[in-house]
Amino acid sequence: MDADISFESDYIEFLLKKFSAEPGLGVAGTTFREEGYSSEKDSFEGHNHVAGGCQLFRRRCFEEIGGFIPNEAGGVDWIAVTTARMMGWKTKSFREKWFLHDRHLGMAERNAAAATFSYGKKDYYLGGHPVWELFRVAYRVTKQPFIIGGLALGLGYCWALIRRTPRPVSRELIAFHRQEQMAKLKAILICVLRFKRINNFKLVQG
Repeated sequence: MDADISFESDYIEFLLKKFSAEPGLGVAGTTFREEGYSSEKDSFEGHNHVAGGCQLFRRRCFEEIGGFIPNEAGGVDWIAVTTARMMGWKTKSFREKWFLHDRHLGMAERNAAAATFSYGKKDYYLGGHPVWELFRVAYRVTKQPFIIGGLALGLGYCWALIRRTPRPVSRELIAFHRQEQMAKLKAILICVLRFKRINNFKLVQG
C-alpha cells in the first residue's frame, strides 16, 4: 500500500469479503482516482489488473509468485499481479469502491513529459507489445498534455528499445503480457468497427 493514498474506513473490510466469496481470487483491489483522472474511465488496464497503490494478496498466492521481487527498473507491483494471473490466479479490481491518489502517478520530482517518457521506457522493459504501444501512443496524443504526452511515451519506448534496456521479466511473462494486450486491442477494434461504445474497464472477460 502506498503512503499517498486515502480511502473509506470500510475499504479493507470490503476487499477481505471478496476473498471470502471467491476462493480463486489471488489479488484484489479497486479503481482509483486522482486529479483529472479515473482508472476506471481513462485506462485500458481493465478490471483484471490491480493498481499498485493498494494491492491485497491471498497469502498462498503471494508465496507462490515469490512475493515482490525487487529490481532497479521498478514495476514490482505490476510484475507481481501479472505473474499471479499467469499462474492461474484471479486478479480483480472492483469499482464499487475506489481510493484517492494524492498526487499524479510517476510525478515525484518530475514534470509531466519526463514522467510519460519514463512510462514509455517501462512499457518496453516490462515486455509491452510494439503494436499495442503504437496504439497507446496514438491514444495518448489526444490527452493532456496534447501531442507532447504521446510523443514522450513513444520516445521513451524507442529509447529503451535502441539501448536494449535489460528486461527484469521472464520470456513467459512477456508472452503472457503481450497475449493479454492483443486480446484487448482486438476487443477495441471490434467495438470501433461495430460503432459500439468501448468499455475500458470490461474490455475482456475474466
